[in-house]
Amino acid sequence: MLEIARMERVIKRRPSFLRRVFTDEERAYCDSFARPAEHYAARFAAREAVLKALGTGFSEGIGVKDVSVINDESGRPLAILTGRAKEIAAEKGVQEIALSLSRPQEVAVANAVAVTEESRPKVEDRPDPAQELLASFKAARTVIDELERQQLSLFDKM
Repeated sequence: MLEIARMERVIKRRPSFLRRVFTDEERAYCDSFARPAEHYAARFAAREAVLKALGTGFSEGIGVKDVSVINDESGRPLAILTGRAKEIAAEKGVQEIALSLSRPQEVAVANAVAVTEESRPKVEDRPDPAQELLASFKAARTVIDELERQQLSLFDKM
């Protein structure tokens, strides 16, 4: 999380901060909005979230531009790893970084999950949809059969 007002203050006090921390692509994206500080804050929060997901933070030789954020054609944010961050992710078997960004009111929020082979659900762990459907039909048939049996029992008593 990062307060948007804090990012606004940093941008005003140190204009070179943007060039040192954000890629050309990120700056072009953020500067295309009426309130660029919101987008800069979200991208900075994303850097921190990604590095926490990797278990390092800004340490182990990771630079501020080793993580950047772009948007795919549908607008979904994607974490781009370079340099030492990319090396550490490879060492840890990270296959994907799931990333979410939000800018509710005065705070930019980012969540990141480092997905490894071990953390992915295994195909065999997933229930077979056809088997689940068949089981639900069998359960429904059992309930219907029981209701019919009780109904017949009531008619027999009349």
